[in-house]
Amino acid sequence: MTDALTVSAVQYQALEGGIIPNVQEHVRLIEDAESHGARLVVFPELSLTGYNLALLAADGSWLQRDDPRLADLHEICRRTGITVVAGAAYREPDGTPRLASLVIHPDGTTELGFKTHLHGPERDVFAAGDGALMIELDGWNIALAICFDAAVPSHSTGAAQAGADIYAVSALYTQAEERRLGLHLGARAMDNRMFAILANLGGSTSLGPSCGLSGFWGPDGFELKKAAGTGTEVVTAILQRSALRKFR
Repeated sequence: MTDALTVSAVQYQALEGGIIPNVQEHVRLIEDAESHGARLVVFPELSLTGYNLALLAADGSWLQRDDPRLADLHEICRRTGITVVAGAAYREPDGTPRLASLVIHPDGTTELGFKTHLHGPERDVFAAGDGALMIELDGWNIALAICFDAAVPSHSTGAAQAGADIYAVSALYTQAEERRLGLHLGARAMDNRMFAILANLGGSTSLGPSCGLSGFWGPDGFELKKAAGTGTEVVTAILQRSALRKFR
């Protein structure tokens, strides 16, 4: 167990052209995060394609188990020792469609977290998950959320009751949602006495332009660090366990 954990939240403007060019850009950004000492790197919702549900009509926009297109992501995680959370549309072996967070570990294993609270037309495309995936890294418990999950307090409460130290949200918040974003992340952190992280999809999306503001919130609900703009940016913070102890 470590007293501090260095985490990078990547605000990411997805590239056109599908999964392969986005994997390559993820690799570059993970290398950037490594230079800042990151042990965990969190990307936004659907980071490997961008948020455009119309694209999911093509089979090539979906990932599956042992997908060879992820080979370079597995390699950068192995080489750097970094654990990565990336966003994708994923088909389970039985064909169940999921809006997923893929957790790629340095040892080559992959864990999958699924969006619990689907929103709007997502309900026509995906099957809902059943709560936050919890991962462990250096003695820290990290619960994963995807976008609208953070708008439902019971999602983070369940994670906190299961022992989460960090609530990591991969999302898309657009312009005019700045206040909503800040209230969601600050409240989830403060109410549950844990850190909150946001990796927001950047740039232009099918839902409108991103409002940016990826970053970190402390267990007191106050913002610790945020992105400067609305495009691609790596935001890194060192989270201290002593800050958690003050509120627990």
